[in-house]
Amino acid sequence: MKDATTIAMTALLFAAWLGGSAPEARADAVIDWNARAGEIVIEAKLGTPPAIRVMALVQTAVHEGVSAAPRGASVDAIVAAASRTTLSRLLPAQQAAIDAAYRAALAAMADGPAKSEGIAAGERAAATILAARSDDGPGGADTYRPHTTAGAYVPTAQPAALPWAQRKPWLMSSATQFRPGPPPALGSATWARDYDEVRAIGARGSARRTPEQTEIARFWEYSLPPIYFGVVRSLAAAPGRDTRENARLYAAAAQAMDDAMVAVFDAKYHYGFWRPATAIRNGDIDGNDATQRDPAWVSFIEAPMHPEYPSAHSILAAAVATVIAADAGGRPLPVLATSSPTAKGATRRWASADDFVAEVGNARIWEGIHFRTSTEVGAAMGRSIGTLAVERLLQPPH
Repeated sequence: MKDATTIAMTALLFAAWLGGSAPEARADAVIDWNARAGEIVIEAKLGTPPAIRVMALVQTAVHEGVSAAPRGASVDAIVAAASRTTLSRLLPAQQAAIDAAYRAALAAMADGPAKSEGIAAGERAAATILAARSDDGPGGADTYRPHTTAGAYVPTAQPAALPWAQRKPWLMSSATQFRPGPPPALGSATWARDYDEVRAIGARGSARRTPEQTEIARFWEYSLPPIYFGVVRSLAAAPGRDTRENARLYAAAAQAMDDAMVAVFDAKYHYGFWRPATAIRNGDIDGNDATQRDPAWVSFIEAPMHPEYPSAHSILAAAVATVIAADAGGRPLPVLATSSPTAKGATRRWASADDFVAEVGNARIWEGIHFRTSTEVGAAMGRSIGTLAVERLLQPPH
């Protein structure tokens, strides 16, 4: 999950996202503030897991405020106040941008008791959520020990998100609830299949990867929350939806994404499976005669600094897709769409949630950083976590 992005590229993403990647409709306060929060998170230069945590806290505070709105209170004021209070606590260095967005939102509302009561309700909701989640940050010491022998050089870059699985989940009973079985055995036919696929199509100079596959690979090099919330917006901006429905939808998607990060990093560091670049350059030591070593093999994009198995992008995509499909309630989904700064602001569209998840998984193989099994396992985990979010947040209580 690569997060390096220029400010200009980010501007392209949001211009496309807010201007044309979703069906034509007037955005409500939940959609607008989600976009503003995404911009602020990017400006804060957070990595993907911390950025997803911030968005989960923001969207949950918004949902709690809207669902408990006092009679007569402005829902738009609740959304603005809940978002501002949460972002201010979590990202104090971005206070100027947060306050500018807040002032602009309040300026569009008529003064009066509805506005004042909405602000108070939003601030209360945010304070409640922040207090309840005050201990949800990654804890524990960084005890990573590089694999080496005394005196031998190894690359000194530190793996990412080492303690992330120690966080408190929103939905899961524990980080290990959906921990999958191990990756394919190195002597297996499945391993040889996965190895040969990524070796052929995921190499930097691959002749097998088509121009379209290359474009898709570049598109999904991006991993910060807005690329997934753009897909959520495809449904949220559909005609006939209201602010309460969208507050619930965004909270369900955000909590599912945050738990997905907890689950996937638990599995990644439990198994510590090698990336394709490591495996393919060492294809002669895996004990499988069907794998051919390529001593100079390089992946199309740079591999993230954490273990390969399972795919984090795949778990996120499937979690979001599960929530969206359930929220549609059996009705046909609108065309799903989002934009990516690593693809120069391009927008991609999918006719179904399954098509969206499949593309994300394929992209990680075409990028040369994941094996096929890893994307399939990640997607299965994401569907399980998304189902929990549906049960907890989208279905009426029994």
